[in-house]
Amino acid sequence: MDQLQLAEMVEKYLRGELSEAERGSFEIMRRNDPELDQMVVEYHFFLEEMDRYGEIRRFKSNIYDTHETLQENGLIKELRIKTKAKIINMWSRYRRVVAVAASIAGITALFISGMMTIFSPNAPIRDIEELRRKVTSLEKQSSNQRVEFNKFKTKIEPGASVKFGGTSFMIDPKGFLVTSAHVLKDAKMVYVENQDGEEFKAEIIHTDPLSDIAILKIHDEDFKAPKQLPYGFSRNATELSEPVYTLGYPKDEIVYNEGYLSAKSGLDGDTLAYQLAISANPGNSGGPVLNKNGEVIGILNARQASANGVVFATKSKNIYTLLNELKESDPDLNIKLKNNSSIKGTDRSHQVRKVQDHVYMVKVVLG
Repeated sequence: MDQLQLAEMVEKYLRGELSEAERGSFEIMRRNDPELDQMVVEYHFFLEEMDRYGEIRRFKSNIYDTHETLQENGLIKELRIKTKAKIINMWSRYRRVVAVAASIAGITALFISGMMTIFSPNAPIRDIEELRRKVTSLEKQSSNQRVEFNKFKTKIEPGASVKFGGTSFMIDPKGFLVTSAHVLKDAKMVYVENQDGEEFKAEIIHTDPLSDIAILKIHDEDFKAPKQLPYGFSRNATELSEPVYTLGYPKDEIVYNEGYLSAKSGLDGDTLAYQLAISANPGNSGGPVLNKNGEVIGILNARQASANGVVFATKSKNIYTLLNELKESDPDLNIKLKNNSSIKGTDRSHQVRKVQDHVYMVKVVLG
């Protein structure tokens, strides 16, 4: 029996089109042939997915038919985009239709990714994981676009070359932020964005390449300064194996990671940094590293995240040192670091809810 005949037999078996004798004979073959059994399992899954895909296509067709009927009856007007200025208003009026379309696109993408996984069993795991991340990103973008599309407008000029590659966090409620100096490389202008998608223009106050620390100041009329920060800044050394966590923007939403202190010095014995066993990537650079008491012990430096499978963090005491040096050269620079943490003794989820409001994505407009 060749492959085509075997495939036809498998389909008839799954469709229940075999006689009782043929079915019994086929099941004996299936028990004795692992490859045939695997083929039945895969083909069964394939048929189920094709049926689902057909349902999606029929559902989509019904939506289009309904839309045409409503349009013919004068219940909705035909979409005619004449100018770019009308796009936002049309989104508001037709966002329900777009939301359905986005959902269908997401489901279709999942179907395609499933098929690729089935028919490419020898594909590298990292490629499959990359595909899965892209599909997840597509689903999230579809969801976020229909909710956030018209919520906030970017303040960055159209056509500007923008690098989305870092995190910052507040050190003073007056709008002062700290990040890693390398995040601001080649920056012409800097914008920061909070977890709600609000964007603010920021000014670079100072950068120190040696400690890899930079100070920013939000200068934006839309910025509302918080009354106080929930976390404090630790001057004390952190002990080995002490649990730590961080918040940052490796993607378009804030991400939490946890780990522990694995060494009291950084790369090549750098005494200005800690070594951490924690998951991070370059987008986390500049994010806060906090201990169990909700105290900032360092600034995550994910620039060296690939070095020996570990991550490094600039110690928080370097922030104190840098600010003292700045005050000597500029006495009017009034930045006060909070020593005590108001979230000490609370559970981790409560700490994260409080801290994340003061962590910002960094957007660098390149010069």
